[in-house]
Amino acid sequence: MSGFDPHLQQAAQASQHLDAHLCFDNLGKTYEGAHGPVQALRDIDLAIARGEVFGIIGRSGAGKSSLLRTINRLEQPSSGRVLIDGIDIALYDEDRLVALRRRIGMIFQHFNLMSAKTVWQNVELPLKVAGVPREARQRKVRELLELVGLENKHAAYPAQLSGGQKQRVGIARALVHDPQILLCDEATSALDPETTQSILGLLREINQRLNLTVVLITHEMAVIREICDRVVVLEHGEVVEQGPVWRVFGSPRHEVTRTLLAPLQHALPARLQERLHSERASPEDDLILRLHFTGSGLEPDLPAIGAALGGRVTLLDASLEQIQGHAVGHLILAVDQSPFDHPTLLDNLRPLADHLEVLGYVTAA
Repeated sequence: MSGFDPHLQQAAQASQHLDAHLCFDNLGKTYEGAHGPVQALRDIDLAIARGEVFGIIGRSGAGKSSLLRTINRLEQPSSGRVLIDGIDIALYDEDRLVALRRRIGMIFQHFNLMSAKTVWQNVELPLKVAGVPREARQRKVRELLELVGLENKHAAYPAQLSGGQKQRVGIARALVHDPQILLCDEATSALDPETTQSILGLLREINQRLNLTVVLITHEMAVIREICDRVVVLEHGEVVEQGPVWRVFGSPRHEVTRTLLAPLQHALPARLQERLHSERASPEDDLILRLHFTGSGLEPDLPAIGAALGGRVTLLDASLEQIQGHAVGHLILAVDQSPFDHPTLLDNLRPLADHLEVLGYVTAA
């Protein structure tokens, strides 16, 4: 017997859904297009833990925004359920829906600030609409502007702010009702790299200090790498890959994931490509190897690698980083004058990397 029990799997999945802060249960979404129905989401089954930073990535039209907007019922699912704390939010009446949306903050790509209102007034406005007393409003706005580092900009107007400062106002405004979930819709796409880093740092601080569950969509893979705990990859409205960020980035299994991650990968250096050939032309040729580290637990052990290769070892290129405490990336090495024949050399090296690739040979300089 295989040991697989579909009933136990279904029970475990149901338990996961009940324990999750946010859950998509067999979710589908269909729009009526000019030429008939268009299925934007299909059979989405995901569970997001309380306090998690969860990323959603995919190519344009993959269904990212549609999925995000089902969380606060700006989009109604055509099938399946969205559960928050185990409750199907489709069952909420208008009053409960208003209360739900106050528990879910949202940050937008283009800030959505009111140009005729000051920083203070932009943050205060949702509280005014909700009928919060003046003294409580002032206390809350003051607290939030301090949290996002804009206490000295309270009287400024949006036109007087940088892009990063505008997004900080947007973050403060999203937090006015003490939400439990924070949605980020391409929140850093309009920002330069340095400002993006500061905003991501702020989001991580807020996540940890307030124990917020953060769900973000982005086309920037560096953002996912920097801040997310787990990530899901969508393609044509379906989940094609999901898992911890270190695992998905270190060993992507789906072609779409590999395509999305390609901008983060280092190409073979041009100077090496020009000299590389597939066959060994002479005994003096250097063997060129690429050692891949996928985050599985192996760390690059340079003394051990040198001993395994023998001879003269030259580091030609390296792209290594720590993602969630896991080493992910590669080393490209040239090996010359090794006492080992190539099969022995490769056998020596295999236990020291997750994947070993022979790139070819170059004529020794």
